[in-house]
Amino acid sequence: DYRYLHDSFFRQNSLWLCKTSYEVLRNESIRCWSNIPFITMPLSRAHGKSFAHRSELKHAKRIVVKLGSAVVTRGDECGLALGRLASIVEQVSMLQNQGREMMIVTSGAVAFGKQRLRHEILLSQSVRQALHSGQNQLKDMAIPVLEARACAAAGQSGLMALYEAMFTQYSICAAQILVTNLDFHDEQKRRNLNGTLHELLRMNIVPIINTNDAVVPPPEPNSDLQGVNVISVKDNDSLAARLAVEMKTDLLIVLSDVEGLFDSPPGSDDAKLIDIFYPGDQQSVTFGTKSRVGMGGMEAKVKAALWALQGGTSVVIANGTHPKISGHVITDIVEGKKVGTFFSEVKPAGPTVEQQGEMARAGGRTLAALQPEQRAEIIYRLADLLTDQREEILLANKKDLEEAENKGRLAVPLLKRLSLSTSKLNSLAIGLRQIAASSQDSVGRVIRRTRIAKDLDLEQVTVPIGVLLVIFESRPDCLPQVSALAVASGNGLLLKGGKEAAHSNQILHHLTQEALSVHGVKDAVQLVNTREEVEDLCRLDKLIDLIIPRGSSQLVRNIQKSAKGIPVMGHSEGICHVYVDTDASVEKVTRIIRDSKCEYPAACNALETLLIHRDLLRTPLFDQIIDMLRVEQVSHSYLGRVKGRSLDFGWG
Repeated sequence: DYRYLHDSFFRQNSLWLCKTSYEVLRNESIRCWSNIPFITMPLSRAHGKSFAHRSELKHAKRIVVKLGSAVVTRGDECGLALGRLASIVEQVSMLQNQGREMMIVTSGAVAFGKQRLRHEILLSQSVRQALHSGQNQLKDMAIPVLEARACAAAGQSGLMALYEAMFTQYSICAAQILVTNLDFHDEQKRRNLNGTLHELLRMNIVPIINTNDAVVPPPEPNSDLQGVNVISVKDNDSLAARLAVEMKTDLLIVLSDVEGLFDSPPGSDDAKLIDIFYPGDQQSVTFGTKSRVGMGGMEAKVKAALWALQGGTSVVIANGTHPKISGHVITDIVEGKKVGTFFSEVKPAGPTVEQQGEMARAGGRTLAALQPEQRAEIIYRLADLLTDQREEILLANKKDLEEAENKGRLAVPLLKRLSLSTSKLNSLAIGLRQIAASSQDSVGRVIRRTRIAKDLDLEQVTVPIGVLLVIFESRPDCLPQVSALAVASGNGLLLKGGKEAAHSNQILHHLTQEALSVHGVKDAVQLVNTREEVEDLCRLDKLIDLIIPRGSSQLVRNIQKSAKGIPVMGHSEGICHVYVDTDASVEKVTRIIRDSKCEYPAACNALETLLIHRDLLRTPLFDQIIDMLRVEQVSHSYLGRVKGRSLDFGWG
């Protein structure tokens, strides 16, 4: 349309402003994104309350990205980190082209200006003085201390020209806005700024905002947070928070040179990243020194983030300098992935998944130290509870079935797998008692012993793996089965079931913990009920030792792809065949075939193909098998031809 042609013409004629920098970027880091699709996303929500969970961040429409000085500048503090900046522009452009409204609060003008002024000073040196000084002295020539305001004045235009050149590659226009603290104290100026930003967003233009460091006065010592409605703009952290609340943005992303907030100084051995930060938790956090560049530090970022959160804007503080994640840190945050520290006003009632992992590890170690008879006693107790509490279990399962049927999202086979019955619970209890009976030598059994030398034996002994993460779909009966196996082997266990079986899983987990309480190891088995995405769970390599997915082959492939540093015990498609040989017992054949196909046809390991020896064709046994299958209303999908010594049937 007309606006697109006008913008394209304007961008083409403004590209010469930063041709040299653009060529550097093109050669070093910018990838061609000419095929980025323009997607109009259904993104809208009533502002006034921040998102409670990370998974809701994907619904954010208006987003402010704050780039700290450490993110934008190079390590020598003179000049910009061009490759990193190009990657950030790439991510912002992707989100803008998805229909979101992106704004950038950027640092870097002082660093860019310092680079330019240093260059000018060196060029302005007398050539004669340089020649007489000698080459070595020229290298050691002292550069005078540069005043920050002069650097900002010299760097603002170049910084903006660089942004404009990079955004042009994605058919996006950018506009510069310089503000000071005084602009927010004057009501008329505030309204003008608000109107300008809304108009730019309406025209699909990315506003790039910065404090006007060329004229800004030094920050007042005690001018900080002054209540809900006022925040003093003394650095870009407070500026980003103020703009986020003024513009009623959904999300503020603060990029720094650290991964987020830690419970102890970053870099120390016991430092742990705080995944979610709640108002009031700042008393338990010790803030270190500020970053190598910039005016603020982590304490300033946290105060600004809490102020924005109180104003209804969600906040994430993350690392924008790490080479492995900086290329997708912004998009990962918007997708709800576990990146950085997420600020939330809603504190969950239960423990976090990290806390559950630590509880499972501690409980698993205690479990492994029990006597085999004690672990078996726990499993026997769980089997008894499944039959004693069947009414409560079936009532919870009925709720799951009703919700699944009302939503209409599950196919008939999945509904059957979701369903529990008295007979299924009885069979489950029998299976658990079999596990208990065979678990006496699961831990500590000597598999192999080798005499290395006199009085020196080398033994291979079975030991627990550690903490297992088992992910399963719509099969609540999987929970007690896996729990029993974990107890028998002395492993801690994290369970992540499908949300369609939430009620069933909840009561089954409660009964499992009741059985574990017999010997004081209740925490050894944990059910993850938070909104943790499976992909995020697969990254907890410090808490989880093995991932076991139980479900479709697609689920297994997705988990194998997502697992970071954790082994995955996957499985293949499986061969659900039964072969009947000429020497097969006549009494067992029909019973085995009926059980494998007709007892529970929705099971993933139900009979799919029946292979019968060629010599049994048209014999009384063959007719008996066919008659039984017809009575059970099993229809064959095709009749195979004779291949070698066997004949296959495919059964529907």
